[in-house]
Amino acid sequence: MALRSLPALVAGVLAFGLMAGTALADQTRIGVVVKIGGIPWFNAMEAGIKEQGAALGVDAFMIGPTSADPALQVRAVEDLIAQGVDVIGVVPNDAEVLEPVLERARAQGIKVITHESPNQRNVDWNFELASVEGFGDAYGKLMADLMGGTGKYAVFVGSLTVPLHNAWADAAIAYLKANNPEMELVGERYGVAENVDDSRRTALDLMRAHPDLKGFLAFGSQGPIGAARAVEERRKAGEVVVLGPFSPGQGQKLIHDGVLSGGFMWNPKEAGKVFVTLGDMLVKGEEIKAGTEVPGLGTINPEAGSKNIIVDQLVELNKDTIDGLAEMGL
Repeated sequence: MALRSLPALVAGVLAFGLMAGTALADQTRIGVVVKIGGIPWFNAMEAGIKEQGAALGVDAFMIGPTSADPALQVRAVEDLIAQGVDVIGVVPNDAEVLEPVLERARAQGIKVITHESPNQRNVDWNFELASVEGFGDAYGKLMADLMGGTGKYAVFVGSLTVPLHNAWADAAIAYLKANNPEMELVGERYGVAENVDDSRRTALDLMRAHPDLKGFLAFGSQGPIGAARAVEERRKAGEVVVLGPFSPGQGQKLIHDGVLSGGFMWNPKEAGKVFVTLGDMLVKGEEIKAGTEVPGLGTINPEAGSKNIIVDQLVELNKDTIDGLAEMGL
């Protein structure tokens, strides 16, 4: 009896396999390329990407290059194009370097979403969880308050080619010039804030060159950590202010030790979820316009004449909030 039913059983298994393969082929695939892999900020973003992918039934994953090298991001995007994914998300290290490869992706029908890159041209949408002016002004005001409105300070960014970091720096510096003219910027800005060791070394060099330096403002998640470690080495806790966005779990001890002063951030896990949510909406052909409710962004109001969706969802980083944020896995 079993032998006679074997052909039917084989046919059934093959049919099931074909159905499963078809279902898998129909599943939306979303690949997100971030600035660098293995650091807490982007680990949290990856958790959000995976969580939202599971919730929406899409294959969503993150690629984290081994260094913050624009060429590595280009290669990662090229690989995603070759894979034939439906959506490519990017947190650019160099917006301009990515334009040709993102143009190729869109020419092949792939949807493109960026984050932290408000002037990107070859995208369907770029989203931000903090406005440039709101973020920059918040840091400028806090910096002035903690430094007493006077003294020398230095500014770090992830690199000189990361548009949003430099826009935040421009806004913060403009705020300080307008409201606290007695505060003096040392140099221009230093593109070291995606590397702890580079930030630490640069901070140590600046404190040696300027013994009266009173503050570091670092945009890039590793910059505040590196600068704080330098302040700790020089035993200048309480004398030198260190501000910037960073992963709470990474900066928790430095905050409580008083060498990292605090700052503002948004939740990178939520940013990861938004990549997947927007990508899924685009693939399904859902219209994204003013008044659209987007989970993670709320009711959106895209900038007129642009592809930017910008909301302000600032979370303050200080001794009162840091433990709770770290417990969330951020």
